[in-house]
Amino acid sequence: MAYIANTDDDVAQMLAAIGLDSLDGLFDLVPPEFRLDRPLAIPPALSEQELTGEVGDLLARNIGADKRPCFLGAGSYDHFVPAVVDQLASRGEYYTAYTPYQAEASQGTLQATFEYQTLITQLTRMDVSNASLYDGGSAVAEAMLMSISVTQRHGRIVVAGTVHPEYRQILATYLAHLELELVTVSPRNGRIDPADVAAALTDETAAVIIQQPNFFGGLEDVEALIKAAHDRGALAVLSVDPISLGLLKRPGDYGADIVVAEGQSLGNHLNYGGPYLGILACREAYVRKMPGRVAGETKDRNGKRCYTLTLQTREQHIRREKATSNICTNQGLLALRAAIYLAVVGPSGLRQAAELSTRKAHYAAEQLTKIAGVSLAFETPFFKEFVIRVGRDANRVLADVGKMGIHGGVAIGGWYPEMPDGILIAVTEKRTRAEIDALVRAYIAALA
Repeated sequence: MAYIANTDDDVAQMLAAIGLDSLDGLFDLVPPEFRLDRPLAIPPALSEQELTGEVGDLLARNIGADKRPCFLGAGSYDHFVPAVVDQLASRGEYYTAYTPYQAEASQGTLQATFEYQTLITQLTRMDVSNASLYDGGSAVAEAMLMSISVTQRHGRIVVAGTVHPEYRQILATYLAHLELELVTVSPRNGRIDPADVAAALTDETAAVIIQQPNFFGGLEDVEALIKAAHDRGALAVLSVDPISLGLLKRPGDYGADIVVAEGQSLGNHLNYGGPYLGILACREAYVRKMPGRVAGETKDRNGKRCYTLTLQTREQHIRREKATSNICTNQGLLALRAAIYLAVVGPSGLRQAAELSTRKAHYAAEQLTKIAGVSLAFETPFFKEFVIRVGRDANRVLADVGKMGIHGGVAIGGWYPEMPDGILIAVTEKRTRAEIDALVRAYIAALA
């Protein structure tokens, strides 16, 4: 609907209705130390016409990832999305019954959610999945809180230094005002040594959080890392790339306790960074500690198959002390797209996407490292991403590569200061040999 501003009289009437004298009274519940008491660097207000024009100018400067070869990664990937995903997900039926509390009016939404959960359990080889979370980062944080609830340990969380840096920042934010200690295990040659994880564990460690493939695209010794966690009674939380499961071992086969993932690569476009899809699955024993919603299958009074919300574990639905989290919704439309994608491509299609991504990534790495001054940062097996070192400031190199019409990768020096010349490059099944060769030529020119 159109935006209509509140007049001073409107504001005064609303404040009077709730018994306040000023807008500042709305923030009395916020402790003083958390209130912002400095002026904000906000420019003067614009008229609607001026604002519309300025935003239009900004939008005109955008260059979509589909307009040029995209080798960006670090959690967001330019995978192929079959046309049927857009076609089916755009049907009007899926935009109704957003909150499926009334099962009799929400059977389509509930069935779609149930099918999504089923596909995720098959993909991960875990017992149960929820109806999705906000994104991969929040899924990691919710898995951490879930681990604390399951183990009743409140001393320490151990996280691999090869887990996505932004995921680790989210973990630190969640724990900022809790007594739990967040311990990060530093990598060696782009991987985590299980002995280092074992040394970081205590009897009060609730969980060990690892990523496979890791942030650098490398493959961890997951079985050894999970064993180290289980030997001290901690849960093993594994963050995965869903596409990799078409080729790599399933988390359930490793013995993982909780599996999380960013589901953007399952039939969802890059969308300029969001919205995305958080995946969370676990063992059945932990289902009542799992955040979010769970749709289940049952029968109606006539004996016909139907669907309902089996678990709703937030404080709105159950006693506050029994709530598992404050997650209040799920990414229903994006989860639907993931379900359509998985159903359409099937196991063979997923394996093909994973194999093509791997082969093309290795070809790109082989060609790039033929350039003078370019080397692989880590001599470890990798999936579809790898890190190169270019011997000079990565941001400047990428800016020059970008001028040649290519999204050339992601500089990682902001997250890993010891690698100011490090560039993370992702290669999906969409990239052609010609595009990879063009990437190589762009790097040759940028480094000349």
